[in-house]
Amino acid sequence: MTQHLPFPNNKVAVVSITRHGIALASKVVAALPGATLFAPEKFHREAEAAAPGAFACFSGKTGDQFPALFAAFDGIICIVSLGAVVRLIAPHLKNKESDPGIVVLDEAGRYAVPVLSGHLGGANALAGVLAHTLGAQQVLTTASDARETLAVDLLGRELGWTFEASHDEIVRASAAVVNDEPVALVQETGSTDWWSRHANGRSGSLPANLHRFDRLEDIDPDAFGAVLWVSNRSLPDTLAERLSGKKVIYRPTAASVQ
Repeated sequence: MTQHLPFPNNKVAVVSITRHGIALASKVVAALPGATLFAPEKFHREAEAAAPGAFACFSGKTGDQFPALFAAFDGIICIVSLGAVVRLIAPHLKNKESDPGIVVLDEAGRYAVPVLSGHLGGANALAGVLAHTLGAQQVLTTASDARETLAVDLLGRELGWTFEASHDEIVRASAAVVNDEPVALVQETGSTDWWSRHANGRSGSLPANLHRFDRLEDIDPDAFGAVLWVSNRSLPDTLAERLSGKKVIYRPTAASVQ
């Protein structure tokens, strides 16, 4: 029986343009509930056999399909060469908050390479699903995942947390974490098992540059490159200016608060 594996987003397109790729796509679609295979019309018979009831065929150029795929899907798996995928998606890129997670998979099913939106778009997690399903090598190039340290924009996502921060604050906090700068992690509420349940998987101890506190008022903001605050409180006026530009606020949902 096929084991369905978790992926943070549900709508996934699998794009393949060769017979061998379509055969591999059948395993991918089976492992991802709701996934849809997209293939050229000339391979209609192969696509129907690979993903009965979960395929669509297109006429014309493959590149012409990507505007609609970007609009309709959270994740896109391309069983196409990496260089070709870069050229296909380049005209449609907007920003990391809205672009879908894109993963390239070679026809032999040996490598799953996140290309776009590894964190917020879930491409790294999607590559992990493919690695598990196919026995492929997950090729991660994002610094936090390669080093298995904290991914600032994924903290608590598996627990349903949301975060409040500007793009520049996320960039600054992420850089502080991966560059081993002192980072204050203040948790006043929410489940405490966020490290073991990190979105892309973590093992071992919490990174040494993360310093844990129970209350925001207990820290000296000037002593840290970034401050990660897990709370449902409003930011105290007395700390607002000192934390400007270096804070990320996480909001646990009611269901995740223990």
